[in-house]
Amino acid sequence: MTPLTALPTAELVALAAERRDALFGTRVTYSPKVFIPLTKLCRDRCGYCTFAESPRTAVAPYLSPDEVLAIAEQGANAGCHEALFTLGELPELRYPAAAEWLAARGHASTVSYLAEMAGLVMAETGLLPHANAGALEEADLAALRSVSASQGMMVESLRPDLAAHRGAPDKVPARRLATLDAAGRLAIPFTTGILVGIGESEADRVEALEAIAEAHRRHGHVQEVIVQNFLPKPGTAMRDTPPCSHEDHVRAIALARLVLPDTVHVQAPPNLSAPEELAGLLAAGIDDWGGVSPVTADHVNPERPWPSLEALRTATEDSGHQLAPRLTIYPEYAGVPERWLDPAVRFPVLDRADADLLGRDDPGALWPERHQDAAQVGTGAEVIQIGRRSTAWFSGAGVDPTPLHPGRVPVGGRVREVIDGVRAGQDPGADELEALFAARGAEVRAVAELADEIRRRVVGDEVTFVVNRNINYTNVCTFRCTFCGFSKGPLSLNLRGAPYLLTLEEIADRTEEAAALGATEVCLQGGIHPKFDGNFYVEVAQAVHERVPDMHIHGFTALEVLEGSRRLEEPLDSYLRRLQEAGLRSLPGTAAEILDDEVRAVLCPDKITTDEWLEVHRVAHGVGLRSNITMMFGSIERPTHWVRHLLRTRALQRETGGFTEFVGLPFVHMAAPIYLKRAARRGPTWRETLLVHAVARIAYAHDVEHVQASWVKLGPVGAAQLLAAGVDDLGGTLMDENISRAAGASHGQGLTPAELADIAHAAGRPLRQRTTLYGEVAVRQESAAG
Repeated sequence: MTPLTALPTAELVALAAERRDALFGTRVTYSPKVFIPLTKLCRDRCGYCTFAESPRTAVAPYLSPDEVLAIAEQGANAGCHEALFTLGELPELRYPAAAEWLAARGHASTVSYLAEMAGLVMAETGLLPHANAGALEEADLAALRSVSASQGMMVESLRPDLAAHRGAPDKVPARRLATLDAAGRLAIPFTTGILVGIGESEADRVEALEAIAEAHRRHGHVQEVIVQNFLPKPGTAMRDTPPCSHEDHVRAIALARLVLPDTVHVQAPPNLSAPEELAGLLAAGIDDWGGVSPVTADHVNPERPWPSLEALRTATEDSGHQLAPRLTIYPEYAGVPERWLDPAVRFPVLDRADADLLGRDDPGALWPERHQDAAQVGTGAEVIQIGRRSTAWFSGAGVDPTPLHPGRVPVGGRVREVIDGVRAGQDPGADELEALFAARGAEVRAVAELADEIRRRVVGDEVTFVVNRNINYTNVCTFRCTFCGFSKGPLSLNLRGAPYLLTLEEIADRTEEAAALGATEVCLQGGIHPKFDGNFYVEVAQAVHERVPDMHIHGFTALEVLEGSRRLEEPLDSYLRRLQEAGLRSLPGTAAEILDDEVRAVLCPDKITTDEWLEVHRVAHGVGLRSNITMMFGSIERPTHWVRHLLRTRALQRETGGFTEFVGLPFVHMAAPIYLKRAARRGPTWRETLLVHAVARIAYAHDVEHVQASWVKLGPVGAAQLLAAGVDDLGGTLMDENISRAAGASHGQGLTPAELADIAHAAGRPLRQRTTLYGEVAVRQESAAG
């Protein structure tokens, strides 16, 4: 077999690109970060370095805490996720001034001070520290692990006689390899790399890559390898050394991709190559651009400015790939936090992660949330946030989402294959739907366009809505759903306002008020009160039906129905028929959350199972009651769980035909107990929200005709955008929405038909008032048309 180093460059690069695409598809990542040069003092004297200074030229031996925090705050305001601490290695061993500065502040070492500053940055800004402190002993690596999401150290080269490393005791190969191995024993997600063109041969590069690969095979901790090209700098010992050629660089990248295990990411710094050379780096097999800062310079290479994000996106898209931000810890490691993250770092990582465990990609600042006691809000309540407010989009937060990213070039890869297959009539399965959920950049628009084509074919251009009122008759509940900011149990009496229980008369009164305002539907849902027996729900339906006989009663979740039948020990079909006789006409799809018991074990451990939810709706359809499908997404689950939810409900629809619509419910995190306990994400990103609705439309197609947007969680601007992504229904006017409000949503408790018309008109679509089951309203409301 021909050794890799003997292959011509074109063949080597082609093999590497093929491997990269097979492993990572079209996604190329980068880390939006801020660089914090904690100290420029260093005991090493490398022949290429302009970063290191002496106490004579440094303004101060170290940045002060205030200076560190000021830089980090700039990064947080600019939407960064990572704080990269750059520093010289062990300066206190060379410079008395460094040791004295540290001792005066209670630190025996630079690493001790670094740990304090990393903890400060994470606590105050939420940025995830990455410690790049060089060759360290195991105890120092362990100390930094408790305040950083990842660490790093360049191997550079294992050749022991390089002139570049004379006078650099920390660059001795054995010391670098010992640090790499110690990081693996400590389960630290680690970044390392090689420096190309400092006097080593291509065989030397392969030797270094193979040593890194072997360390990774032992411990599984090398998350990325940087392949950095040498550039000479004035004033250094290597100022006259030729720079690494572009061909040598791309060959080294290709060798890295082919030598390293498939689970290791390969990165090349974009600022160290000319703009016209970026395409060659992508072609050679990188899947990551490394850290790019909108705030600070590359302090190690200050003469090389970062390319703009738009330039990086253009270069990436022109190569047939899509750009995506990531965290300093890669998803493979963030997904197993009990192994790879100190407990103190797990929530800060989760708090900045999207459903793929990459970095949240909505523009704006993302500050840690702090709260004080709850305040009463009508029949619900909200937790009061204090401190700095984030400016990024969140479900229910009142910030408008950004428009879809326009594609510059046609998308390719797996997303294109799936889109073409659906257009050709293929029925998308789990693999295809997961591929669509992975869409990034211009791919998202392509998925949205496909969804809208299907929407137009299935239901036309009309946007529909129902005039309705929510009646949440009690907030007292015996179940312990960890996401719910509305219901109250014995342990939450002082968290979300006072408990209440409406009388039958009050429920009927609210129904009569709704009818007077033009409502054709009341939606009845509440907590599972310990004093209810199953007859309570029958009595509620009777009270509403007797007061307003023409009112459509859309009520009682699968949990309420199943619990009612159980408490009466009555067969489910018999109980549903009694509810139907009392006036019930359809069931909401709530209590579904995510129809996957792996997720439900965390979100609602004592609630109905996936199979029980499906069975309630199967039986309801059998007795002639229609229902809808809901999916609450953005808390703890991953896209694979969304796919299972869609496919399980699609299968039931193909069996019964009883579902009227799909309703996506983005998780509102602000006052949700699971978020306040630091165990969930901040709801979905806007990209994920759009994709859930679009992919649902694609998955259901003709099976479930209607896809609804929840304006109360999305806001008017968000709902209008979804009308271009497969959505055809805006749900209800609501009049009295409390559940999202109690979880922290701020979009209000009701919209008028005229306001819903504004949303539809913003999308260039006509609006029509409907009944609950999508029929014509007997008397058209004048306001609905205007």
